[in-house]
Amino acid sequence: MPRLSEVIAALENLWPAQRAESWDAVGTVVGDPGQEVGRVLFAVDPVQEIVDEAVKLGAGLLVTHHPLYLRGTTTVAASTFKGRVVHTLIKNDIALHVAHTNADTADPGVSDALAGALDLRVVRPLVPDATDPEGRRGLGRVCELDHPLTVRELAERAARCLPATAQGIRVAGDPEAVVRTVAVSGGSGDSLFDAVRAAGADAFLTADLRHHPASEARAHSPLALLDAAHWATEWPWCELAAAQLDEISDRNGWDLRVHVSKTVTDPWTAHAASTATTSPSGAPN
Repeated sequence: MPRLSEVIAALENLWPAQRAESWDAVGTVVGDPGQEVGRVLFAVDPVQEIVDEAVKLGAGLLVTHHPLYLRGTTTVAASTFKGRVVHTLIKNDIALHVAHTNADTADPGVSDALAGALDLRVVRPLVPDATDPEGRRGLGRVCELDHPLTVRELAERAARCLPATAQGIRVAGDPEAVVRTVAVSGGSGDSLFDAVRAAGADAFLTADLRHHPASEARAHSPLALLDAAHWATEWPWCELAAAQLDEISDRNGWDLRVHVSKTVTDPWTAHAASTATTSPSGAPN
């Protein structure tokens, strides 16, 4: 069995902490470098439900995409929900390691996994990392389809290929418009509209699209927008990352079992389709 320090070194090689955004909080949150690790669990969110799953699995390491503490704190008391996570991890000798924006821009990274889940061919990063001379790292991906699809067909593919959530896939644009080039970005992507338009994409698949940025993007060009659940666009990375660690384990002769959580931690749990037949009057802006 490898020690935690060895596994963390391998993860840091995949997703160096120095490539994270300055505001981000990545790296090892909890864990004894000298402890042995036999099982690793990958998940999107470091929430209690996932930590309990790691305990049940007998994992020695939990790797999540989202940070536990993105901002500073003055307490890890078990009376707080994040403090309870920390207490559960330490009591059960489970380390926690986070790869967030350093995994977003990696090669391969979060958006490569998203493109792969949708069977899209990656052409280049949407926002290239200026420090990468090969031009492979960066935020988001510009992709091509093997054959053109309508916006409706692309949305149906996304709904079929991504993990099921209450939200499903929201669409803005002509459902029958033809799509050949698709930009994708795992997680919140409505800050990337300028890059998407510059890439000449016919459609943009991402998450957390807000009303005003989406409305302005639609007024600016015929770009179709596909809005999936944040968790669903990032979960495919867990499978990619697990496969990468599996390969490293085999290469090093480690007795390491790698698992991916299938627990849905998207915060939205239900969806009711609109049934009103008349438009509301006097609605607030």
